[in-house]
Parts: sequence; C-alpha cells; structure tokens
Amino acid sequence: MTDPVAERAEAKSAEHDLEERIARVAFNADGLVPAIVQQWDSGEVLMLAWLDAEALRRTLTTGRVTYWSRSRQEYWRKGDTSGNIQRVVSANLDCDGDVVLLKVEQTGPACHTGTRTCFDGRDLGAVAADLDGTPAT
Repeated sequence: MTDPVAERAEAKSAEHDLEERIARVAFNADGLVPAIVQQWDSGEVLMLAWLDAEALRRTLTTGRVTYWSRSRQEYWRKGDTSGNIQRVVSANLDCDGDVVLLKVEQTGPACHTGTRTCFDGRDLGAVAADLDGTPAT
C-alpha cells in the first residue's frame, strides 16, 4: 500500500529539484535562452530555437521539446502540426549557463522548410583553416 503523505513529499521534492535546475539558466533580458538542437546519435546540429522557463520546464518533464516562438509569442511543441517530432534524449547547460544543448531523436525534417536541418544548403563560403596544426594566418 502506498503512503499518500510520502508520495506528496516526493513530488514536492522533485518539483523543487526541477525549479533549482531551471534557476541555473541565465535567461536573457527577454526571459529567453537559445537552445541548440542536435541529433543524439550522429551529433548533427539540427536547429536553434528559443526557450523560456516554462518551455524548458515542459521540455524537461514531458520527453518532447517545447519552444517559445518569438514571432508568434506562443509555445509550440515540435511536431504537433507537422508530425516531425523531437523526443528528448538529454538536456545540458553550457559553462556560462546561457545556452541549452538539447540532444533529441528527430523524426522527419527538423526545419520548417522541409530540410533535414536548418543549416542545409546555406554555406557562407568560409575559408577553411589548415587542420594540420599550422596556425591560421
């Protein structure tokens, strides 16, 4: 038989732990943090999007990624309309606390344009550094 008092205490502790983790994030002046989204097994960078505290909370607790749309001023859960869902594998904070790295299992294209990533076919033509150990000039 379960103890309802112990269950409530455990739930409250888990909620407190979640809020402590969210409090570690250095949100910008608009209350947002950028999220780099990466395919968990290949390391492929899929997209960049924005999270506020509530979007991060939903992402950390549901197993599906939720973002804040700056243009529409609303939450959107990736894939709810397109079917191209992102399942959370891990969420990490960078050393400064101002960027979130989400590793996901991507179903279908990640980009709203229909490409696998938001970076497909958009090469800026940078001069590649010589990777043999010689410093770039």
